[in-house]
Amino acid sequence: MTRLLLAAVCFMQAQGQLVADSWKAGVAKVDITPEKFMWMSGYASRNKPAQAKLHSLWAKALVLEDAKKNRALLVTLDLVGISRELASNVCKSAGEKFGFRRDAIALSTSHTHTGPVVGRNLNVMYFLDEKNQKLVDEYATTLEKKIVRVMGEAIRDLKPAKLQWGNGLSTFAVNRRENRGDINKLRREGKLKGPFDHQAPVLAVTDEKGKYRAIVFGYACHATVLSYYKWTGDYPGFAQIAVEKKHPEAIAMFWAGCGGDQNPLPRRTEALAKKYGDMLAKSVEAVLQGKMKPIKGQLRTLYREINLPFAALPTREKLLKDSESKNRYVKARAKYLLKKLATEEKLPKSYPYPIQTWRLGEELSWVILGGEVVVDYALRIKKEVGPKNTWVMAYANDVMAYIPSLRVLREGGYEGGGAMIYYGQPTVWAPKVEELIVDEVHRQIKQLRR
Repeated sequence: MTRLLLAAVCFMQAQGQLVADSWKAGVAKVDITPEKFMWMSGYASRNKPAQAKLHSLWAKALVLEDAKKNRALLVTLDLVGISRELASNVCKSAGEKFGFRRDAIALSTSHTHTGPVVGRNLNVMYFLDEKNQKLVDEYATTLEKKIVRVMGEAIRDLKPAKLQWGNGLSTFAVNRRENRGDINKLRREGKLKGPFDHQAPVLAVTDEKGKYRAIVFGYACHATVLSYYKWTGDYPGFAQIAVEKKHPEAIAMFWAGCGGDQNPLPRRTEALAKKYGDMLAKSVEAVLQGKMKPIKGQLRTLYREINLPFAALPTREKLLKDSESKNRYVKARAKYLLKKLATEEKLPKSYPYPIQTWRLGEELSWVILGGEVVVDYALRIKKEVGPKNTWVMAYANDVMAYIPSLRVLREGGYEGGGAMIYYGQPTVWAPKVEELIVDEVHRQIKQLRR
């Protein structure tokens, strides 16, 4: 009798575990390549719209649902970035139409520099006439609708699934602040300097029979191999194409890590963009062919916007002086901020910075940050939280500026403060931004682990 009772208890526990570990997933994608040749994003030096297309740009959606009906929705976009306004509009629509909370939606951009201008993102960088501004506005409206549409398609595609994860390695990212000259020679001689993050995380979603449905992977490196006038997803686009060629039944999805100060070097040719894409795809395949860890347990999500403080704000007198500057970008920012002052009376002392964390099962933590985050953040967060089971995404939900660590902020340069001009931000960040961000990440991870 005792044996029968023990057997029954074990059976019930096993059945309960099967239910607890059961997942559903849905995937979909939609082409978001502009229908008309319009202005391209990423480089201030451009002087004309796109002229051709090398390959299509995509919005791809993955919905995950655990046994308790907790859901998360990841959207990856072959775009340089998105604004807070666009993200808010999309998430509001997803909430109204599909019942998704804000913490359960992550909008990730690849940061390709051969995609279109997206709404007001990098608004001081471009000097567009009425015709080109109209194309930008029309594209932003169409993009919002397409993102919401692909979300709905992925939700309707929900089916039983298995989730596995692992970490790969790809070595083409180089710290662009620390290295100049013949990069290949420096690489051969082992003389490359500066911090980097060569981890290539992989999430594999399969059906119950093991057939791939989605292959999600990330890497911390700028998508700046190409700078010409063709639509492309740069190396992330080539990587996704290569993964889908290897696994035509699956949708490949790329997310950008903390590559704010990382470049693919050398660069500037299609051959190199394809080479780096193929290298990353091979790293992904090595993970898929290796021993991946199954994701068991629940899905938990958090999202919070913290007030990220600026340093001392410019006075009205300083802005008036800058509005007469010979530097067209300094001048444009000053006029933009003066207009803001006229309607709002004072400039904001901080920015509502998005920090999001997903807990996938019992082990994997996924930190999701806004802006162009430098690599120091990923290295620090993974060191303090767990280097093997923590992923750190950047360029997500709102790409409002570079996010320098205290080290980079003190060193200055483009990532340390110069780029704030092109984003239309009033000044550089305050020194405590790194601690504020990392503290909130710790708070969220601690809460999810409980």
